[in-house]
Amino acid sequence: MRALQLVSPGKIELRDVPVPDIAPDEVLVRVGGAGLCHSDIHVLHAPEWPVPNMTLGHETAGWVQATGADVSGFSEGEAVLVYLVWACGHCRPCIEGRDNVCVNQGGRLGMPPCPGLGPDGGMAEFIKVKARYLEPLGSLDPVSAAPLADAGLTPMHAINGARHRLTPGSTAVVLGVGGLGHMGLQILKATTGVRLIAVDSSQQKLDIAREHGADEVITSDADAAAKILELTDGYGADAVFDFVGVQPTVTLATQVIAPDGVLRFVGLGGGTFPYSADSLTEPLPWGVDVRRSYGGTRSDQRQVLDLARLGSISVETKTYALDDATQAFADLEAGTVPGRAVLVP
Repeated sequence: MRALQLVSPGKIELRDVPVPDIAPDEVLVRVGGAGLCHSDIHVLHAPEWPVPNMTLGHETAGWVQATGADVSGFSEGEAVLVYLVWACGHCRPCIEGRDNVCVNQGGRLGMPPCPGLGPDGGMAEFIKVKARYLEPLGSLDPVSAAPLADAGLTPMHAINGARHRLTPGSTAVVLGVGGLGHMGLQILKATTGVRLIAVDSSQQKLDIAREHGADEVITSDADAAAKILELTDGYGADAVFDFVGVQPTVTLATQVIAPDGVLRFVGLGGGTFPYSADSLTEPLPWGVDVRRSYGGTRSDQRQVLDLARLGSISVETKTYALDDATQAFADLEAGTVPGRAVLVP
């Protein structure tokens, strides 16, 4: 089979590799689509990566091709999504439904493994997966549904952890309307009654935000903070979701968050801000709840799939043949992909 592999820092290559053999508790999935994420760009440019010749792709959906001897509940040809977080399933956090912070597979400073970020991923014709990491898709198309494994899951987790401030009459700001942000905006629209302000540097992405229910759209420039504060009578937004995480968006987030607000950093752009235990209120007002989110839980994933089946959320996709993976990576890095790029074997 063909598989897109990271062969050395900065170099990807489409290779012919054996179709993986499956264990008794595993399923062989014929890939329908594999989403391309900015995390893949980070992996591509990492100075070193501990897994040689790794097949990329952590947003994967497809159809059951074969099942191991101990697998029940899945049938050949069934459409399935590959869940992102490969946790142990039996430690205390997992039992409590917090499998994205698994003790045994992540530990204090790590994270549970994900396909395409350790184990071989879905940018290939086939992927092998333990049956317990699969979610039935039902009527959803695996090509367009593949990004729900991260672009849907990760915003849902960030939003679910902020619902105490997403009350009627509150204001939420979405920074960045790309692959994650356009899904976060839709989830907020579908599950809350907040006023939504979308911020991006691209007019095309602001148009997408309008189409998906943003109440206000603001160009990301030197005046963005003043405009958001004007819209909130100088008080700030109750929730800010930064789906980019570069220094300008992190700075903007700290400039517009309200007292007791929720600040959620989802993008991995490397921006920072000082946080001091003192009586000053710079750069944050009193009571601001700051959190970095990693992935999401099984419950978050199932909520995302339910919303997709209802038609309440959908992924803006641009599809590429697996043979055109290099171009897809280049387009994503250049910021020209609306929504999510999806590789189709």
